Amino acid sequence: MKRVLRAGLVSLSVLAAVCPVRAADESASAAYRLRLYHLHTGERIDVIYRVGDRYLPEPVAELDHFLRDHRTGDIKDYDLKEFDLLHDLLVKLGRPDGEIDIVCGYRTPWSNNYLRQHGHGVAEHSQHMEAKAIDIRIPGVSSAVVRDAALSLQRGGVGYYAQSDFVHVDVGRVRQW
Repeated sequence: MKRVLRAGLVSLSVLAAVCPVRAADESASAAYRLRLYHLHTGERIDVIYRVGDRYLPEPVAELDHFLRDHRTGDIKDYDLKEFDLLHDLLVKLGRPDGEIDIVCGYRTPWSNNYLRQHGHGVAEHSQHMEAKAIDIRIPGVSSAVVRDAALSLQRGGVGYYAQSDFVHVDVGRVRQW
């Protein structure tokens, strides 16, 4: 009996020593994927933009283009933390391969001023103009649930627009409205 217990303890010790290494190896090669649908352009994108800690330049450029100001066509390099926020939000919601509907991505100062002048209630110094914010919906998930998940991540601003059925997520300072 002692021999069986000792063998079991040795096996557990070896397993405990190997498992953290395996977990570290898996996270170093983990693929970060985003599947997006743009409500204004009708475009879709499905890209792996990051592997482990390495961001992939071509897919990141594709995301920047996809999230361009749909009114002017202008493109700005997005803060990479915004892409990670979207990815982590999907994981938090149990939908790692889910698609996100994009209501609004990057906005030029011109577009931002246009929306302000036409009563759309946008902030004068919107994070959208810094390519640090995206307005989203996740099909099959209520916007209230998306809001709560985003708030739990504590990674930036979260705005809940119940009437328009979307959630604003940005990587600025942590706040909510």
